[in-house]
Parts: sequence; structure tokens; C-alpha cells
Amino acid sequence: MEPEESINVEGGPLTVCGMDPVTGFFRDGHCNTCAADQGSHTVCAVMTEEFLAFSKYVGNDLSTPNPVFGFAGLKPGDRWCLCAGRFLQAADEGCAPRVDLSATHRAALEIVPLEVLHAHAEGGA
Repeated sequence: MEPEESINVEGGPLTVCGMDPVTGFFRDGHCNTCAADQGSHTVCAVMTEEFLAFSKYVGNDLSTPNPVFGFAGLKPGDRWCLCAGRFLQAADEGCAPRVDLSATHRAALEIVPLEVLHAHAEGGA
């Protein structure tokens, strides 16, 4: 599994999304992707209580610890590489978290329009 080139949605080098907890399809802190990443874990998002509740409601519980997988559960403020489709779904429902554009992989653009990412950018509208 060789990752695609590490380029962000703005055309620059992909920056670290999160190391505590360590995120990313490759668990290297970056939202890198490859052909095996069927969920496209490419959107670097800052977790909120609202988004975590939404994600749990739609069947992906990110807040409950799962020790079998060494997963402590996410809390508000944690930075996590989200599946692009789940982010878009949350945006459509009005509960998308903020996004770090410099740490969001350009492959996210295959699913999420750039305007949507910009609307949820950290420090954005």
C-alpha cells in the first residue's frame, strides 16, 4: 500500500492532522490515502460534540473507547482524518466540524467540493 502524493486541497504539502490521538489511514498523523482506503479518510477535522453525536447516530461511534483496537475514543477538540463522504453528509445536515485545509488531502475533492471545505475551514465563516 503506497500512499498517493501528499498534497493538500490548496496544492501545498500535506501537513500533520493529529498525533494525539494518532490519526490517518496509515496511522501516521496525516490524512494520506491510497487505493485500499475505500473510505477516503482525507478530511482533517476538529471534532465537536455535535459532530461526534451525529456520527454515532448514523452508525460510526467515534467517541466510545474500543480497547481491542487501542482506540481511546475521540472528544471535542481532537483532530481526526474523517471519511470524505461522512464529512459531506455532516455538512449537508448542518453539523460538520471545522476543517484544517492544509492537512486535508486533495483526494477529498473527488467527494467534497472545495467551496464546502472552505465554508468549514478553521478560522472561516
